[in-house]
Amino acid sequence: MMPAWKVTARVQPTVMTKNSLQADYAHETAATARGLVPVCGIDEAGRGPWAGPVVAAAVILAPGHIPAGLADSKTLSKDRREALFRQLADVAVIGVGRADVGEIDRLNILAATMLAMSRAVDDLSEQPGLALVDGNRAPDLPCAVECLVRGDARCLSIAAASIVAKVTRDREMTALAERFPGFGWERNAGYGTAEHRAALARLGPTEVHRRSFAPIRKLLENPVSG
Repeated sequence: MMPAWKVTARVQPTVMTKNSLQADYAHETAATARGLVPVCGIDEAGRGPWAGPVVAAAVILAPGHIPAGLADSKTLSKDRREALFRQLADVAVIGVGRADVGEIDRLNILAATMLAMSRAVDDLSEQPGLALVDGNRAPDLPCAVECLVRGDARCLSIAAASIVAKVTRDREMTALAERFPGFGWERNAGYGTAEHRAALARLGPTEVHRRSFAPIRKLLENPVSG
């Protein structure tokens, strides 16, 4: 099968409008012109929650096979994210990496996120010539790296990675919700919602809570008596 980044026969016409495919694919196009191929986008999901892993995704898009409607995962409904996830699984090269709660507590959340991103690139079946990374911190990768602040809203490859990371992590948190009922992780994905806070006070932390995070650490230091 031809590598995704070499599929060029059906690239969209060069129509430079604010919301056009070409405008959103400009960083990838520029990198390809410089010979930095293939290009992957990298994003993460789960830096802020109180429980569960941080998950990163790396995605190499095929220029002529980009699903319509790719956007920052935070702007999409759950159903739309799931639909785009399925389309991406069919047409893109995808790598997923994660750092578990133990690594988050041992390293700190930033370092764990960088580790998850490097693992996502390692998981790709094609190693990239350039990684476009959401944010302003670059993971340690064996390729060129370009950081893009708000990249998930500016760059199609990063938007695709944001969708893959978000859907993958949400599914993992739904599975964890079955193991640890009562916290509502199938709804809140481990974030510190009122439902989650109330369950913590009632049930106490689980093995997949992030003990280095202040709310969990304070609860462990000052447990609520029954």
